Amino acid sequence: MRYRQMRFAAALTLLALAASSKAAPREEPRIVEKVTPLPVALDKDFEFRKTKLFLLGEKTPAGLGARQQTSSLRSKSSSPGQKTATLQDAPVTFERQFRMFGAVTWLDQRQRFGNYFDFFWRAKRPSDVTVRLEYRQEKLHEHVQAQEITYRNMHGTHKTEFKVVGDDYFDDGRVIAWRCVLIANGQIVAENRSFMWE
Repeated sequence: MRYRQMRFAAALTLLALAASSKAAPREEPRIVEKVTPLPVALDKDFEFRKTKLFLLGEKTPAGLGARQQTSSLRSKSSSPGQKTATLQDAPVTFERQFRMFGAVTWLDQRQRFGNYFDFFWRAKRPSDVTVRLEYRQEKLHEHVQAQEITYRNMHGTHKTEFKVVGDDYFDDGRVIAWRCVLIANGQIVAENRSFMWE
């Protein structure tokens, strides 16, 4: 009897996992072939809440590897300043490990190197919203490229992820300037930009 209960519980767990894995697939950005200017009509009902930028380079940031390896050795006799430096590096180490998770071969890893952009934004009323990232890369100088994702009938707080990685990153260089816009009804209703964007 106990064996049947365990099998039933395991079957329910597998069923629940299968149902949760059929959640809405994450939208992948599409490349915009020709970036055209749009009219600007900023609207207080749309806003950017937070932006997270991460550059995953081939080399570990200077000193990060050494601190990470010796942190356990110093933990008993380290000064407060040394502990703080190690703790401050923890988010960077985690982000790097998170982005590289599952990349086993050198080719897998190479396809992960590049710029990552996470934009958190809010729509205070239901609307069809397009999130567009326009950017310039160091080897292309003034040439503007763009990626975008369109959402239907969105309301509330959302997160949109973009990345310029792999061959795009190695061939054309790092992203040196960017602008992210929310587009509703063919107009820019909210904007977030880097300091270098003109």
